[in-house]
Amino acid sequence: MAKERIIIVGGDAAGMSAAGQARNLLPDADIVVYERSGYPSYSACGIPYYVAGLVESKDSLLVRTPAEFLERQNIVVNVRHEVTDLDLDAGRVTVRNLATGAEFKDGFDKLLLATGASPVLPRLNGIEADGVFSLGVLETGIAVRKFIDQRRPGRAVVIGGGYIGLEMAEAFACVRNIKTALIDRAPQVMSTFDPDMAEHIAGAIRGIGTDLRLGETLLGFGTEGGGVRSVITEGGSIPADIVVMGLGVRPNSELAERAGLKLSVRNSIAVDESMRTSHPAVWAAGDCASTTHLVTGKPFWVALGTVANKSGRVAGISIGGGRAALKGVLGTAMSKHCSFEVARTGLSTREAEEEGRRFQSVVIKTKTRAGYFPGAENMYVKLLAEEGSRRLIGGQIVGGQGAAKRVDIIATALAAGMTVEELVDLDLGYAPPFSMAWDPVQVAGRELLKKV
Repeated sequence: MAKERIIIVGGDAAGMSAAGQARNLLPDADIVVYERSGYPSYSACGIPYYVAGLVESKDSLLVRTPAEFLERQNIVVNVRHEVTDLDLDAGRVTVRNLATGAEFKDGFDKLLLATGASPVLPRLNGIEADGVFSLGVLETGIAVRKFIDQRRPGRAVVIGGGYIGLEMAEAFACVRNIKTALIDRAPQVMSTFDPDMAEHIAGAIRGIGTDLRLGETLLGFGTEGGGVRSVITEGGSIPADIVVMGLGVRPNSELAERAGLKLSVRNSIAVDESMRTSHPAVWAAGDCASTTHLVTGKPFWVALGTVANKSGRVAGISIGGGRAALKGVLGTAMSKHCSFEVARTGLSTREAEEEGRRFQSVVIKTKTRAGYFPGAENMYVKLLAEEGSRRLIGGQIVGGQGAAKRVDIIATALAAGMTVEELVDLDLGYAPPFSMAWDPVQVAGRELLKKV
């Protein structure tokens, strides 16, 4: 009998997680990966810290090389190979070798699309100038690091106040000591946070000297000799020697759409709990695929490394004939700007209102440690809970060192469907270097109880 052949399009977190799981269950199958960049399986979330110089070598971000995948797991990884077309009826993909330009076709019995997401880039004058970057793949991060090391820019501008914007502004302002401006056309940074919590984030950004400009729309770039010299907004011209775009990402679902696969929210590829698409021989996982929101039960899309790894694992088990399901996610995420940490999970106030939910919320100010212990810093905790059921539906945390990871308590409570009372009753650890006798999340819970 012929060996079963599995083709995986995309060799980063989701694709290689799936490849490993499928190999465990199908030791004799042919597993082939096509990755259009030059690097498979690396930590994309570590790119800003590599740019900053906190991670010294790009090799530290690599999980395995193609040679190691072949030697250890008999998985063939082809880098700089782009899949350009899918013929699902024939069970074939069209592949272009980006090094030579040659095209060929390859057949499959099962197919996984792990095509990821691409940065949102507006069509503006000067966006192609030398010194304007968007952090989509490791190769871009390498280019930014090389630019900084060789050109020594004195002025940096970051466009977009989301997670990548915060982390890149930190890399420039706090680590590289480059004069930095952060621009966002929205009235607040971090759009997934409520305005009252985002206000504290903005204060922390300005507090370390970053020029934060909110409500300014990007119009273009001033250039000279092919290089960027300024960023032009509705508010005027801002000098810049280097610019990083952080306007978010969109799922790479074009291949799937052309092949007739069903799409879901925000044009992500629609999948079931096993990550199978609308075609029985095709799965999708990672930033290109949809999932379900655990609070609302509705289709949801979010581009996070945690979700990519989980969905890739489930897809690989399913492809291999096993049984696994991704029930849903909460959009739990965290970041930091210098010493100020931010984290969120579940629904924000805006999202809860859009859902038509009756809920109450509370914000408390407290300390990251016992107030008398050295190093205790301010932190703010926000909790949301439904009226009637008292079920927790969301939470946000901002503050000093030790604040962000507490969001995992809230995420666990949301996943378990806990009420506010059950959160308050949790037996959490305590010692003065880590917390007060009542953990800050439970302090917020006690205040929320008074409302619900």
